[in-house]
Parts: sequence; C-alpha cells; structure tokens
Amino acid sequence: METPLYSAELVEEDGVYTLVVTDLRRDTVQTAHVPKRAVDKLPYFLSLLNSRQFSMFR
Repeated sequence: METPLYSAELVEEDGVYTLVVTDLRRDTVQTAHVPKRAVDKLPYFLSLLNSRQFSMFR
C-alpha cells in the first residue's frame, strides 16, 4: 500500500512562481519562490529523476 508523504504544487500569480510543499505526516507547509528559469526546466529535472543515473537510488 502506498502512503503519500508530501504533496507539491507550483503556483503562478502575477508572473511570480511559488512552490508549495505540504508534509502530510507532520501537517506542515513550506513555500519557496522559484525563478522562471527553473520552472521552464522542470520537465528536464523530472526526466533526470526518471533516468538510469538515478535508478541506483530506487
């Protein structure tokens, strides 16, 4: 059975990007402003996490 530990949401308001991460076990929320350059590269970062390079960490 899978147990979610965190949820993440990327929100844009007036051109400002904010990452909202909720720790579901501790019921806490943290936020961080994210530059648009990082938002644009998010698909690339996600593909890295799914790549063979990181398979040893699974």
